[in-house]
Amino acid sequence: MKTLLLPILISLVLFACKQKQEKQEEKPIIDEIKVENKGNVAFADYFENKTMRFDFFHTGNSKTEVFAIDKIASDGLWSGSLTVLIDELELGPYFYEVIDKNTNVLLYSRGFANIFGEWQTTPEADQVWGTFHESLRFPWPKNPVTLIVKKRDAKNVFQTIWTTHVDPASREVNPADIIHTEKVTTICENGPAQDKLDIVILGDGYSTIEMDKFNKDAKRLSDVLLSAEPFNTRKNDINIRVIETPTQESGVHKPHPGVFKRTPLSVHYGSFDSERYVLSYDNRTIRNIASAVPYEFMVILVNERTYGGGGIYNLYTTVSSDNKYSDYIMIHEMGHHMAGLADEYYTSSTSYEAPSVELEPWEPNITAFLDKENLKWKDIVTEGTPLPTPWNKEEFDKHGYQIQRERDSLRAAKVPEEVMEDLFLRQYNQEDEYFSKEKYKDAIGLFEGAGYNQYGLYRSQLDCIMYTRHTVFCKVCQRSINNVIDQYSK
Repeated sequence: MKTLLLPILISLVLFACKQKQEKQEEKPIIDEIKVENKGNVAFADYFENKTMRFDFFHTGNSKTEVFAIDKIASDGLWSGSLTVLIDELELGPYFYEVIDKNTNVLLYSRGFANIFGEWQTTPEADQVWGTFHESLRFPWPKNPVTLIVKKRDAKNVFQTIWTTHVDPASREVNPADIIHTEKVTTICENGPAQDKLDIVILGDGYSTIEMDKFNKDAKRLSDVLLSAEPFNTRKNDINIRVIETPTQESGVHKPHPGVFKRTPLSVHYGSFDSERYVLSYDNRTIRNIASAVPYEFMVILVNERTYGGGGIYNLYTTVSSDNKYSDYIMIHEMGHHMAGLADEYYTSSTSYEAPSVELEPWEPNITAFLDKENLKWKDIVTEGTPLPTPWNKEEFDKHGYQIQRERDSLRAAKVPEEVMEDLFLRQYNQEDEYFSKEKYKDAIGLFEGAGYNQYGLYRSQLDCIMYTRHTVFCKVCQRSINNVIDQYSK
């Protein structure tokens, strides 16, 4: 028996040593890759005219995250720019780079956010592990590439957290396209996808007999978006297409009030235990359907009256289409989704912890004002405006927190939606009255209160759709959105 066991034990020890050695050898790969050539390469030299979708599982808890590849496949024709391949905006908590494996030449990069990153900041992530399905999309490489995923560290600097290799000729990569049967319509098409910013609109909770309603909702909210600046000025740089995804019954899953449903996209209220936060965790299904058309950004309309929505940078926007404030939700959440804009409000409750004010936020529309010589928007500050800029913050905040207490009470009482809408209207009118009295109401300056923090963070103007329900972006937010439109239409 000992004679038989000895070779086995020796083999196991050698295998363990080999595994340990391989792990020790793998770690430096992340640190030692020196990316060459930070400029945009010639597209045709390195890419095919199609999209590679890299699907993976993102797993962890509040302190740990790991990755596992799910599937690498074609996601249709490439719809992004052929010339602006490198992301110089560098927005988002995460960032990925695609480099040529043999030469380390940087081929493509984009910043992004994800559901995992938001969930990681919730109390639940302190108690359990979670897994979320995610996708990275980039032009189909002609040769093997290295994919590098980065995340901001405690100082907001991107650090590599995962490196893997992709060989387009590998048996693990599927170049076949999905055969689509969904009905597709076009709201506006102003040119080839590769020369425009492309938006796709999906719907969830619309029954088979409500497809006409879905298409009307999509058209109405598209018109709302395109009427807001800077989208109105840039409308000729934007394409919008619609994909129908009918379900068997109206409405979506709402666990807090006990409304339980199964829908094609699995959109649900109650994300992270926040009753009005609308997300779907079924990334694979959503991506498969969206691939029927070229797109960079995505809107999911929810056939519900209940106030709700969500917007995650470079993932998607969700909008409750029948709410009185659906126009506001559409524009506000697209600010998050397209330009990585931060919420500028701070009196409303959130499902995640407020960020530290010890660092300068990465979001373009808020600041901790730690570097007074390099204010993000110093070039457009209104002449003669003091920094920080005085405003009647105490009275405004008192009203805001009172509205939040009343809102929480009404939610707990499960009042009809029109009662909540009346509360928001009353809040809107009172805010208008406050703003009308402000000396610097139209100035670009530095107004304290932003990013869920009553003190220590600042916004550029007194009001903005990222702050209240008034449907206007401030000048700084408009500039940020224009930068994104440029990234996809030049």
